[in-house]
Amino acid sequence: MRIKTLILGAGAAGMMCAAHAGGDCLVVDHARNPGEKIRISGGGRCNFTNMYAAPENYISQNPHFCKSAMARYTQWDFIDLVTRHGIAWHEKTLGQLFCDDSARQIVAMLVQELRDAGADLWLQTSVVDVRHSTDGYTVRLEREGTPVTVTAQNLVLATGGKSIPKMGATGLAYDIAQQFGLPVLDTRPGLVPFTFGAERFKPLAGVALPARLSNARASFDEALLFTHRGLSGPAVLQISSYWQEGEEITAHLLPDVDLFSALRDQRQQSGRKDLTTELARHLPARLVEDLAADGSLKGRLADQSDAALQALCDRLHNWQLKPTGTEGYRTAEVTLGGIDTDALSSRTMEAKAQPGLYAIGEAVDVTGWLGGYNFQWAWASGHAAGQAIASSA
Repeated sequence: MRIKTLILGAGAAGMMCAAHAGGDCLVVDHARNPGEKIRISGGGRCNFTNMYAAPENYISQNPHFCKSAMARYTQWDFIDLVTRHGIAWHEKTLGQLFCDDSARQIVAMLVQELRDAGADLWLQTSVVDVRHSTDGYTVRLEREGTPVTVTAQNLVLATGGKSIPKMGATGLAYDIAQQFGLPVLDTRPGLVPFTFGAERFKPLAGVALPARLSNARASFDEALLFTHRGLSGPAVLQISSYWQEGEEITAHLLPDVDLFSALRDQRQQSGRKDLTTELARHLPARLVEDLAADGSLKGRLADQSDAALQALCDRLHNWQLKPTGTEGYRTAEVTLGGIDTDALSSRTMEAKAQPGLYAIGEAVDVTGWLGGYNFQWAWASGHAAGQAIASSA
């Protein structure tokens, strides 16, 4: 069969692209259902965008690349689309927007949009081979066990990155990009929990508290969660995208509490209290037990000098932690790195040296923060490519 546009990947970016590509378009995916990462996101309610999404919330070798697409399709545009489809939503924290009901509503909306635009959707369809000639892109597919050859004027790489391989994630987009001479930057897991050796935090598994996690490149104030394998929670996932192997991170526990003043005041009022008892009013009791295991938190409040209290607070506000690694692509929400943006037009997402080849979404070296930012990049980049395709001859 011969068509204008073939989109590989029925995820957020691919379906968004199909909705704007002007018809004569086919979207293929190996999964049984479209938008599987959408379906599981946000605890099944899909954190579909962020009210504060802006270029500074993205990591890329070229921090300016995302600006054009994001300026032309903003979070407000997607919110308008969701509202027009009658999908109720709410804001959680830090501008994160979720469906009131189910992430499946977002998937259904995108499928309806692409079909209304004249696009077809083939599921349980795998890519066997991709070639390019004067006729365009010839792609051999296998659809539910049956071989099909499709020739398309435009080929869009929207298969995502390597994160969550159990859902079928592969490096297909990178392989095809390299086949046609597009450079691919090294990839690594992003928005991923840290691991620590020797079951360091196993006794604290399930304990959570507010914290500021930082390194030389970034700082995030959100929840910190101890796990059997190490550290997780929003603050950890955020800083993980800025972390390099072998680095330390700094944990500032209770960043919004003046702990020194609180301890000093209690020393005046209830000096007979054990220091650990007072600390447990501010920190989870199990964490206090863990911190006290080395014998450094002995005695009553009355026995603590200002210098001793300040030293304790400095320890809690400057806790140096050195992860042994991360949990990898298995639990990573996104993939850092990918198709080099220098090889793409920031306006159209088309490869500069390979006409008709487009790359969008997570496959590209643009990675957002936790909280709906990566979906917004999917919408914006998919829209940019779709608009460019629709206006092409």
